[in-house]
Order: sequence, then structure tokens, then C-alpha cells
Amino acid sequence: MPHQSNHTAFLAQSLKAARIVPVMVIEDVKSAIPLARALVAGGLTMLEITLRTPSATDSVRAIKAEVAGAIVGVGTVLTVAQLRESEKAGAAFAVSPGVTDRLLDAVEAMPLLPGSATASEAMRLLERGFAVQKFFPAEPSGGAAYLSSIASPLPQVQFCPTGGITPEKAAQYLALKNVLAVGGSWMVPQKLIAAKDWAGIEALARAAYAIKPAS
Repeated sequence: MPHQSNHTAFLAQSLKAARIVPVMVIEDVKSAIPLARALVAGGLTMLEITLRTPSATDSVRAIKAEVAGAIVGVGTVLTVAQLRESEKAGAAFAVSPGVTDRLLDAVEAMPLLPGSATASEAMRLLERGFAVQKFFPAEPSGGAAYLSSIASPLPQVQFCPTGGITPEKAAQYLALKNVLAVGGSWMVPQKLIAAKDWAGIEALARAAYAIKPAS
């Protein structure tokens, strides 16, 4: 697969530096820039915008153009068409909850963080060159205990767990040697976004950024 080693290096470096990745659902593109600015001000610079609303790709374009320091990507990529649309919008990376052969075959210019939930899925992705994966849905799939149990048999794979994670759970994941970063939405609640409470979101981002690995 073209440039897959470069994609892996980019994802590994970016996730390790970020540690916490906000997963956002943006209903109104007018909220995109102030929301991203609040998160970046709070220390969270790697942002995932899910393709669950019509404003998602426009939000990517707006943040990319206006918010210095933000690495903005897209999530919930299910199809090749969505992958291409995200590339055109200028997304820095894409995230999928799972994978299909068509989606893997279509990866070209933009790094993909593909989802896996079992050892077999992780091995299949590793065979295709994807050594950095999203563990999803993290908590229902066994949580930190599961990832810890596969660290020794699958030392080549590193994860960004997402799904049902709280600040307390994040600390447990970040303590694992096969976890680069944690994805979550607790710092971007829809209630605060709707209220345009950017100061409140910045405070939640700062608290997330300050999370230390559990001892």
C-alpha cells in the first residue's frame, strides 16, 4: 500500500503527542471555529470531526483555514466516497469504526486509523500494514484489561481506544504500553456546544490534557 509506512509514522507521532483526541459531532458549521479554538487553547490539538452531520466536511475546511495548531481529521468513515470527500476537504487523517477491503484498498494520500475490536481483526489490519489502530468500541469490547492482555502477543500494534471512555478510564488506558492516545467526547458535550460555552469547553479540554496515566 503506497506510503503506508509514512502514514503509520504520522499517526503514531501525532497520537503520542496528542494523548487525548476529542471526538466531535458538529451540527452547525458556525460552531466549528470557536469550538476548535477552545480545544486547542486547552491543549488538545488533534481533533476528530465525525461524518454524522451535513456540516462535517465544511467544518473541517473552516478549522483547517482558521485555527492555528489544529490537526483536524474525520471520523466514522464508512465508504470510499466518504474517504475521498474527506481528502478533498483537507482532512489530515481519517478514522473508521471498522474496516472493509474496499476501504483499505482506497487508502492513498490520507492516513487512515482503522477500527478493530478483536485480536483477529488487529492481526488482519497488521497484515495490511496498519500497525496503528482504533480500538472500538473500547469499553464494551473489554476495555483496558483487554488491551493489556494482547500487548504481549501483538507488540507491533498500537491503539487509540475510543468508545465509552471517561476521564477516569482514560487514565487507565494511557498507562498501557500499547496505547498511544485516547479518543472521547466527554470534553465536547453537546449541551455546551449548543450554549456556545467555549470557556466551559476550554476548561474541560485543560482538564483532559492534564490527565496522567494511572499508576
